Amino acid sequence: MGVLDGRVAVVTGAGRGIGREHALLFAAEGASVVVNDLGGGNDGSGSDAGPAQDVVDEIVSAGGKAVANTDNVADWTGAAGLIDQAVGEFGGLDVLVNNAGILRDGFIASLEESQWDSVIAVHLKGHMATMRHAAGYWKSRAKAGREVRGAIVNTASASGTFMPNAGQVNYGAAKAGIAAMTLVAAQELERYGVRANAIAPIARTRLTLATPGMGAIFAQEVEEGEFDAFSPANISPLVAYLASEKCPHTGKLFAVQGGAISLLEGWHEVKTTETDGPWTLENVGERLDEWV
Repeated sequence: MGVLDGRVAVVTGAGRGIGREHALLFAAEGASVVVNDLGGGNDGSGSDAGPAQDVVDEIVSAGGKAVANTDNVADWTGAAGLIDQAVGEFGGLDVLVNNAGILRDGFIASLEESQWDSVIAVHLKGHMATMRHAAGYWKSRAKAGREVRGAIVNTASASGTFMPNAGQVNYGAAKAGIAAMTLVAAQELERYGVRANAIAPIARTRLTLATPGMGAIFAQEVEEGEFDAFSPANISPLVAYLASEKCPHTGKLFAVQGGAISLLEGWHEVKTTETDGPWTLENVGERLDEWV
């Protein structure tokens, strides 16, 4: 008996990498899975139904339940269709795992508008669009007196939280926004019986292999039988736990890589200076210069 028996889950970006591992583990733990993947390139260009269908075929051949979806999560209507498919195919929705993402790296001084817009669209809007329609479904059930034990797991990043990466201002901004958005979702959706958490994973994927300065680290070969710290499979057990009915956590961000899981906290006050009168340029400068 799996920890996700009877749960219906949508996993975005599930055709490859971390998302694929999520889908496979969810199915192995008894969930019915909608495997979403547009099938585009690292930069979001193109589409291919193959990756999503390949994962579905693997799940079904192992005795699990899954269907493929190739909607673009950055499209409001596409995101609605994705949620509707879960409800139509499996009779409901219990879990939303937002994992889809792209990279279009560039330095601030030379970044093109399209590089900014496309990354913000897929990551930040893509998370929001699916959450919006999933939340609408859960709200309607709660209002009708139905029990809801929903779970959202969003995907932030070290790049947008504790390890900013030069050349990824678009990606980092989107991922930081996802972390903040998750905290808001946890507060808003608790009344409907829904928990919301986020992860900041580090693993070997198409995107990390293409990240300057990181590709060489992730490309290192691992001897057979040796623990592979950067395998995407190391991320999915945490996500499956967060998706389970008995998980108590909500409104939290977890960094996860290799053999380590860390609880992260966001902006917090570390120093304060006060004045009894109005601030002036002089006293602001004096006080803040003390912190240098």
